[in-house]
Amino acid sequence: MGRIFETRKHTMFARWDRMAKQFTRIGKEIVIAVKAAGPDPEHNPQLRRVIQNARAVNMPKDKVEAAIKRAAGKDTSSYDEILYEGYAAHGVAVLVETATDNPTRTVSNLRSIFSKGGGNLGSSGSVSFLFKRMGTFRLDATGLNQEELELDLIDHGLEELGETSGEKGEPQVLIRCAFADFGRLQKALEDRGIKPISAESEYIPLTPVELPEERAKEALKLVDSVEQDDDVQKVFHNLG
Repeated sequence: MGRIFETRKHTMFARWDRMAKQFTRIGKEIVIAVKAAGPDPEHNPQLRRVIQNARAVNMPKDKVEAAIKRAAGKDTSSYDEILYEGYAAHGVAVLVETATDNPTRTVSNLRSIFSKGGGNLGSSGSVSFLFKRMGTFRLDATGLNQEELELDLIDHGLEELGETSGEKGEPQVLIRCAFADFGRLQKALEDRGIKPISAESEYIPLTPVELPEERAKEALKLVDSVEQDDDVQKVFHNLG
């Protein structure tokens, strides 16, 4: 399979180190999933995926259930999922996934953050062509035969498989598919009794760029600032 590229973890998952931010992000994903296909995980694959990701960030079960119940209520705010594109310092391409109930506020905040960080917020399509949207699943490597798994899943959309590790160094298997095959690969894993540690969509850079350490730090400083905004769900960049 192809090489597994992983963006620097301290940027892509910086918000995962802040419990309140983690739960807020998952809470919004629950609302979006429930409003799209209802509150029953058995009939809502998107909600099943979000619940898996809630476990991955140690969100308590009662909080997840409460969030689902709130999301099913009529008075719950709806969120627009909007992708913003721009450049950090030194030409590093940045994609920002947001979930917002006020797009005007969100774009204003992001434009300010990019400007202050030495970058600029671009128009739709200005950066996204540099990335490929993929479905990414992290699996517990314990007891998994990777060769058999690869052969088993390749007819269900599998494009990449490789070894990685969790935040505590635990061995994991990382698999990816084209985003269009996300549901198909998710079902294939479920049919085989494999419960992913997490299941996400990611934007993978087609050609990662390398920068000297000091310049990379300047670009990543903007990325970190973007990640702090309350409307931001995930940030992706093409810095290797």
